[in-house]
Amino acid sequence: MTLQQLKYVIEVARSRSISQAAQSLFISQPSLSNALKELEKELGITIFLRTNKGIIITAEGAEFLGYARQVVEQAELLENRYANTAAPQQHFAVSTQHYAFAVSAFVRLLEEYDRDEYEFALRETKTYEIIDDVQNLRSEIGILYVNEFNQKVIHKFLREGNLEFYPLFDAKPHVFISSKNPLAKQDYVTLEDLHPYPYLSFEQGEYNSFYFSEEILSTLSRPKNIRVTDRATIFNLLIGLNGYTISTGVISHELNDEDIVAVPLQVDETITVGYILHKNVTTSPLANIYIQYLKETIEEERGEL
Repeated sequence: MTLQQLKYVIEVARSRSISQAAQSLFISQPSLSNALKELEKELGITIFLRTNKGIIITAEGAEFLGYARQVVEQAELLENRYANTAAPQQHFAVSTQHYAFAVSAFVRLLEEYDRDEYEFALRETKTYEIIDDVQNLRSEIGILYVNEFNQKVIHKFLREGNLEFYPLFDAKPHVFISSKNPLAKQDYVTLEDLHPYPYLSFEQGEYNSFYFSEEILSTLSRPKNIRVTDRATIFNLLIGLNGYTISTGVISHELNDEDIVAVPLQVDETITVGYILHKNVTTSPLANIYIQYLKETIEEERGEL
């Protein structure tokens, strides 16, 4: 086993393609495939499964990848310390439900990250894809919520993906509405109050199950329903159509102006928002910093409620 082979494994896991990884590594595809096969044979494990849809990392491959990253990072630190070379390009990715605090923490990470080169990714995406991204190491961190209704299904998928859920905070449900909505001045709203207004929710695509909905009370029947795919659109529709959506009540006025307000929803529900990590992968320093920024951002923004 060589350091170069470890770098090969890391690049293949990142790109999810032997051919793309070979291009990035400036070697031929057959040479890369042979190097991976030799490593798997030497270790007696299968790191990658080759399918028609691309590369899939096995459970033992994910565990090996965690160790490989540690070794390569330490080797690069050693080289940088004594060879006086530039720091390597860093990679970091987060997959999240549509939470402004996740974006605020990501912005802060980038502001504090003093490097000439890096490749970061922030994916506001569907619930199932968040789990899939972390399971298959496309993202190091996933951010989503659980409650009494969906927790059995969500935790089942997490167990199957060898993932762990870490709570960030508990919240009572709020509705996001336009500051000009007639309900905006109320101390709280009821489901009956919301009945005349369009209900906005995030599209979940192929996995459009009630259990994967980003909004609680997803099984309720509503006369006016609009599905959207991104946070900017949902905020525009909150204003333009006097619609509403249900969330945690945590809203960033640095990223979103005062046109959107959060009003408590009078229901007997609790939302637990948290982050997920892969059990077999050691958390990177960047991930630990991001998690700390997440906690600080949430504390600051909840203090404004």
